[in-house]
Amino acid sequence: MKNKTLDLVYIGLSAALIAVCTWISIPLPSGIPVTLQTMGVCIVSALLGWKRGTLSTLVYILLGLVGVPVFSQFRSGPAILFGNTGGYIIGFIFTALIVGAVSDTIIKNQLNKTKRYVFLAASMIVGIAVCYSFGTAWFAYIWAKSQEPAALTTILGWCVLPYIIPDLIKIVFAVAVTVPVSKIIKKNN
Repeated sequence: MKNKTLDLVYIGLSAALIAVCTWISIPLPSGIPVTLQTMGVCIVSALLGWKRGTLSTLVYILLGLVGVPVFSQFRSGPAILFGNTGGYIIGFIFTALIVGAVSDTIIKNQLNKTKRYVFLAASMIVGIAVCYSFGTAWFAYIWAKSQEPAALTTILGWCVLPYIIPDLIKIVFAVAVTVPVSKIIKKNN
Protein backbone atom coordinates (compact mmCIF):
# COMPACT_ATOMS: atom_id res chain seq x y z
CA MET A 1 0.00 0.00 0.00
CA LYS A 2 2.80 2.41 0.91
CA ASN A 3 4.46 2.04 -2.51
CA LYS A 4 1.20 2.68 -4.38
CA THR A 5 0.50 5.75 -2.27
CA LEU A 6 4.05 6.99 -2.80
CA ASP A 7 3.69 6.37 -6.55
CA LEU A 8 0.49 8.44 -6.63
CA VAL A 9 2.19 11.26 -4.73
CA TYR A 10 5.19 11.24 -7.07
CA ILE A 11 2.97 11.15 -10.16
CA GLY A 12 0.74 13.97 -8.92
CA LEU A 13 3.64 16.18 -7.84
CA SER A 14 5.46 15.49 -11.09
CA ALA A 15 2.44 16.42 -13.20
CA ALA A 16 2.26 19.63 -11.17
CA LEU A 17 5.97 20.27 -11.78
CA ILE A 18 5.47 19.98 -15.54
CA ALA A 19 2.52 22.38 -15.29
CA VAL A 20 4.58 24.88 -13.29
CA CYS A 21 7.26 24.68 -15.97
CA THR A 22 4.77 26.14 -18.46
CA TRP A 23 4.47 29.35 -16.48
CA ILE A 24 7.70 30.60 -18.01
CA SER A 25 6.71 31.12 -21.60
CA ILE A 26 8.44 33.26 -24.21
CA PRO A 27 6.25 33.61 -27.31
CA LEU A 28 7.84 33.40 -30.74
CA PRO A 29 6.40 34.41 -34.14
CA SER A 30 5.64 30.78 -35.04
CA GLY A 31 3.11 30.58 -32.22
CA ILE A 32 5.19 27.93 -30.44
CA PRO A 33 6.58 29.53 -27.28
CA VAL A 34 9.80 28.64 -25.49
CA THR A 35 8.80 27.03 -22.18
CA LEU A 36 10.38 24.79 -19.57
CA GLN A 37 7.92 21.95 -20.26
CA THR A 38 10.50 19.76 -21.99
CA MET A 39 12.85 20.25 -19.06
CA GLY A 40 10.07 19.31 -16.65
CA VAL A 41 9.27 16.13 -18.61
CA CYS A 42 12.97 15.20 -18.72
CA ILE A 43 13.49 15.76 -14.99
CA VAL A 44 10.33 13.88 -14.03
CA SER A 45 11.10 10.92 -16.28
CA ALA A 46 14.76 10.74 -15.25
CA LEU A 47 13.77 10.74 -11.58
CA LEU A 48 10.77 8.42 -11.74
CA GLY A 49 11.57 6.06 -14.62
CA TRP A 50 9.48 5.25 -17.65
CA LYS A 51 6.28 4.06 -15.91
CA ARG A 52 5.78 6.82 -13.38
CA GLY A 53 7.38 9.47 -15.61
CA THR A 54 5.09 8.63 -18.50
CA LEU A 55 2.05 8.46 -16.20
CA SER A 56 2.96 11.91 -14.83
CA THR A 57 3.16 13.25 -18.36
CA LEU A 58 -0.17 11.66 -19.28
CA VAL A 59 -1.82 13.13 -16.17
CA TYR A 60 -0.46 16.55 -17.14
CA ILE A 61 -1.83 16.19 -20.69
CA LEU A 62 -5.21 14.93 -19.48
CA LEU A 63 -5.49 17.86 -17.05
CA GLY A 64 -4.94 20.24 -19.95
CA LEU A 65 -7.36 18.33 -22.17
CA VAL A 66 -10.22 18.60 -19.64
CA GLY A 67 -9.74 22.34 -19.17
CA VAL A 68 -7.19 22.91 -16.42
CA PRO A 69 -4.97 25.72 -17.76
CA VAL A 70 -1.68 23.81 -17.64
CA PHE A 71 -0.48 24.29 -21.22
CA SER A 72 1.73 27.20 -22.20
CA GLN A 73 0.33 30.69 -21.66
CA PHE A 74 -2.29 29.20 -19.28
CA ARG A 75 -4.24 27.59 -22.09
CA SER A 76 -6.12 24.30 -22.08
CA GLY A 77 -8.68 22.20 -23.87
CA PRO A 78 -8.98 20.06 -26.98
CA ALA A 79 -8.41 23.03 -29.30
CA ILE A 80 -4.88 23.41 -27.93
CA LEU A 81 -4.13 19.69 -27.81
CA PHE A 82 -5.33 19.18 -31.38
CA GLY A 83 -4.07 22.54 -32.65
CA ASN A 84 -0.75 23.35 -34.28
CA THR A 85 1.31 22.89 -31.08
CA GLY A 86 -0.52 19.77 -29.90
CA GLY A 87 2.01 17.46 -31.52
CA TYR A 88 4.69 18.75 -29.19
CA ILE A 89 2.46 18.13 -26.19
CA ILE A 90 1.78 14.56 -27.37
CA GLY A 91 5.51 14.27 -28.13
CA PHE A 92 6.20 14.73 -24.41
CA ILE A 93 4.95 11.16 -23.97
CA PHE A 94 7.71 9.85 -26.25
CA THR A 95 10.27 11.97 -24.43
CA ALA A 96 9.10 10.55 -21.10
CA LEU A 97 9.29 6.99 -22.41
CA ILE A 98 12.83 7.41 -23.78
CA VAL A 99 14.31 9.31 -20.84
CA GLY A 100 12.53 7.10 -18.31
CA ALA A 101 13.68 3.87 -19.96
CA VAL A 102 17.30 5.03 -19.95
CA SER A 103 16.97 6.16 -16.34
CA ASP A 104 15.61 2.74 -15.36
CA THR A 105 18.55 1.09 -17.14
CA ILE A 106 21.03 3.37 -15.35
CA ILE A 107 19.55 2.44 -11.98
CA LYS A 108 19.36 -1.27 -12.82
CA ASN A 109 22.99 -1.40 -13.98
CA GLN A 110 24.26 0.93 -11.23
CA LEU A 111 26.32 3.04 -13.61
CA ASN A 112 28.93 5.39 -12.19
CA LYS A 113 28.25 9.11 -11.89
CA THR A 114 29.98 10.11 -15.14
CA LYS A 115 28.09 7.51 -17.17
CA ARG A 116 24.83 8.62 -15.54
CA TYR A 117 25.39 12.19 -16.73
CA VAL A 118 26.33 11.07 -20.23
CA PHE A 119 23.50 8.56 -20.69
CA LEU A 120 20.86 10.87 -19.20
CA ALA A 121 21.99 13.77 -21.39
CA ALA A 122 21.98 11.54 -24.48
CA SER A 123 18.51 10.19 -23.64
CA MET A 124 17.18 13.72 -23.18
CA ILE A 125 18.64 14.82 -26.51
CA VAL A 126 17.07 11.83 -28.25
CA GLY A 127 13.78 12.25 -26.38
CA ILE A 128 13.49 15.92 -27.28
CA ALA A 129 14.51 15.17 -30.88
CA VAL A 130 11.66 12.66 -31.11
CA CYS A 131 9.32 15.26 -29.60
CA TYR A 132 10.55 17.79 -32.20
CA SER A 133 9.97 15.29 -35.00
CA PHE A 134 6.45 14.41 -33.92
CA GLY A 135 5.52 18.00 -33.09
CA THR A 136 6.97 19.43 -36.29
CA ALA A 137 5.23 16.85 -38.47
CA TRP A 138 1.97 17.62 -36.66
CA PHE A 139 2.55 21.37 -37.05
CA ALA A 140 3.22 20.96 -40.80
CA TYR A 141 0.05 18.89 -41.22
CA ILE A 142 -2.15 21.39 -39.37
CA TRP A 143 -0.49 24.31 -41.18
CA ALA A 144 -1.05 22.74 -44.59
CA LYS A 145 -4.74 22.22 -43.79
CA SER A 146 -5.30 25.88 -42.93
CA GLN A 147 -2.69 27.73 -45.01
CA GLU A 148 -0.56 27.27 -48.07
CA PRO A 149 1.83 24.35 -47.45
CA ALA A 150 5.21 25.65 -46.30
CA ALA A 151 8.62 24.33 -47.32
CA LEU A 152 10.35 21.98 -44.91
CA THR A 153 13.15 24.50 -44.36
CA THR A 154 10.59 27.15 -43.43
CA ILE A 155 8.84 24.84 -40.98
CA LEU A 156 12.17 23.80 -39.43
CA GLY A 157 13.00 27.50 -39.08
CA TRP A 158 9.74 28.05 -37.21
CA CYS A 159 9.56 24.85 -35.17
CA VAL A 160 13.07 23.57 -34.49
CA LEU A 161 15.96 25.96 -35.02
CA PRO A 162 14.91 28.62 -32.46
CA TYR A 163 14.55 25.94 -29.77
CA ILE A 164 17.80 23.98 -30.10
CA ILE A 165 19.98 26.21 -27.90
CA PRO A 166 17.31 26.76 -25.20
CA ASP A 167 16.65 23.01 -25.08
CA LEU A 168 20.35 22.18 -24.79
CA ILE A 169 20.56 24.59 -21.84
CA LYS A 170 17.50 22.93 -20.29
CA ILE A 171 19.08 19.50 -20.75
CA VAL A 172 22.27 20.58 -18.98
CA PHE A 173 20.20 21.89 -16.09
CA ALA A 174 17.95 18.79 -16.00
CA VAL A 175 20.92 16.42 -15.88
CA ALA A 176 22.66 18.52 -13.22
CA VAL A 177 19.53 18.39 -11.03
CA THR A 178 18.52 14.82 -11.73
CA VAL A 179 21.65 12.90 -10.80
CA PRO A 180 21.93 14.17 -7.20
CA VAL A 181 18.16 14.23 -6.57
CA SER A 182 17.75 10.66 -7.86
CA LYS A 183 19.85 9.41 -4.93
CA ILE A 184 17.42 11.02 -2.50
CA ILE A 185 14.39 9.51 -4.24
CA LYS A 186 16.07 6.09 -4.43
CA LYS A 187 16.66 6.14 -0.65
CA ASN A 188 12.98 6.93 -0.01
CA ASN A 189 11.60 4.18 -2.28
